[in-house]
Amino acid sequence: MTLFPKDPTFNLLPQDGIVHYWDKLMSHEQTQHYLDRLLATIEWKNDEAKFFGKHIITKREVAWYGDSSYSYTYSNATKEALPWTKELLELKLLTENTTGVMFNSCLLNLYHDGDEGMAWHSDDEKSLGTNTVIASLSFGAERKFSFKHKETQQTLSLVLENGSLLVMKGATQTNWWHCLPKSRKIKSPRVNLTFRTIVGHR
Repeated sequence: MTLFPKDPTFNLLPQDGIVHYWDKLMSHEQTQHYLDRLLATIEWKNDEAKFFGKHIITKREVAWYGDSSYSYTYSNATKEALPWTKELLELKLLTENTTGVMFNSCLLNLYHDGDEGMAWHSDDEKSLGTNTVIASLSFGAERKFSFKHKETQQTLSLVLENGSLLVMKGATQTNWWHCLPKSRKIKSPRVNLTFRTIVGHR
């Protein structure tokens, strides 16, 4: 595992992309408040995907929110955005003020424990445009997060802390995969908010 400085202006990637990391955006009390509210108020549903003709339903639960009810397609499945909740709008504003980037949508993931993770992938759907900015807020269990360069296969990792913000931008999605590895040691839930911008929508 690679350890990085806490300075959010430091680029975690050695080449072909830009990733910044803020380890703490709020107090422990605030992170617990938002974790509780997100678990209680978000319309969580098991994620669905289609691979090689097979319909797969994951243990991980997801939700899709946005400025309007536009659709988002990934893994050959399409979701229609729900209207923002009070807490999501608060966290959206915090993220925008921190990054200086405006977002119009958010894909949320609920990992109940370390038996649930995410395989190697890139968020490079056409609806996100080129060199998109994705801001990832984490609540709950601390989890390892890894990057792999698509050509050199170079890998590097960090631990996403409770209340942290990870921002991927520039050519990151073009040149790097990322994943959330599984870990049997993790027994508590993690909620992840990935703020995005669907192009062609205001």
